Amino acid sequence: MVASIAAVLDKAVAGERLNLDEGLRLIESRDLVALGRAADAVTRRMHPEAYRTYNIDRNINYTNICTAVCDFCAFYRKPKDPEGYVLDRAELLRKIQETVDLGGDQILMQGGLHPEFKIEWYEELLHDIKSRFPQVNVHGFSPPEIHAFTKVSKLPLKTVLSRLKAAGLGSLPGGGAEILVDRVRRAMTRGKVMTDDWLNVCRVWHELGGRGSATMMFGHIETLAERIEHLERIRQLQDEMGGFTAFICWTFQPDHTDMSHIPKAGSFDYLKTQAVARLYLDNIPNIQSSWVTQGLKIGQLALCYGANDMGSLMIEENVVASAGTVHYLSLAQIRDAIAELGYIPRQRNVFYDLIDAEPTVVGVGPAMS
Repeated sequence: MVASIAAVLDKAVAGERLNLDEGLRLIESRDLVALGRAADAVTRRMHPEAYRTYNIDRNINYTNICTAVCDFCAFYRKPKDPEGYVLDRAELLRKIQETVDLGGDQILMQGGLHPEFKIEWYEELLHDIKSRFPQVNVHGFSPPEIHAFTKVSKLPLKTVLSRLKAAGLGSLPGGGAEILVDRVRRAMTRGKVMTDDWLNVCRVWHELGGRGSATMMFGHIETLAERIEHLERIRQLQDEMGGFTAFICWTFQPDHTDMSHIPKAGSFDYLKTQAVARLYLDNIPNIQSSWVTQGLKIGQLALCYGANDMGSLMIEENVVASAGTVHYLSLAQIRDAIAELGYIPRQRNVFYDLIDAEPTVVGVGPAMS
């Protein structure tokens, strides 16, 4: 007998694990209010504290030169393209100094799959950063980049990750996941890591004691079942290793890409998918809002649809902006968005340790009804 949607939601709220079929039933549902209410209940169970968090970091794209061809990307440039760049080291360090001056403790550093840079280039980059800014966490090099490093340097994955960790890599971002289903990846990407290898980069990093995030970019050619398959693969690896600190999902931004004919997914689909992710990913502690693609109001509403974190101030962002989506928030706007919902805004680091002063005012949090 097939359980009702209400029964599936009750199961998730009670802390019982959902299976693939139940996840698919939820993602196919159009009852956004019921999904949101359940996701919020799970979030409150996992995070009964009176605060919601944010962090201050900066996206630094050290190069846009990339050997992969991704139909969904408006940022990359092929090798020898006149618009290709490698960021000058002095400019990169200046960007980090600006971040520190604004109270940031981290940089998110990612780039294209450069065909020439071997492991020594990245070790020198990390050394230059950590010698100048030892207090700054480098949240760097997505799994596709790491996988590409192994090919260019002709070194085993564990060796590459161990050397980067020793050089100062602090945590691993979950970029380049898109949808972790090979059918989807083959259809819109050439020369980029497939699902098992993406997951294995994370697995080996976690084996070395590292931590990182998991992501999903949806709303393009994937089916609803493939969204759930993506969540299942993430959940399985988290069961195995426990190294993901957070999950972030966002909608594909088609403008200026080779997939610009695909209608842009809206806020309904975003909130629904995030809510289902919170219900399905019972072993990942934190869900981040994606205000960068959704804007302030939907980004704020996401805190009632499964997110417990507002994400980053994101002093700089280039990849999403290249696709024509530009949302910028000030620190005051992020803090106000949290406070307007009745929560205390607290600054955290990538490991979700609170790093600000203890507040004196206690919030109570909103109630969905």
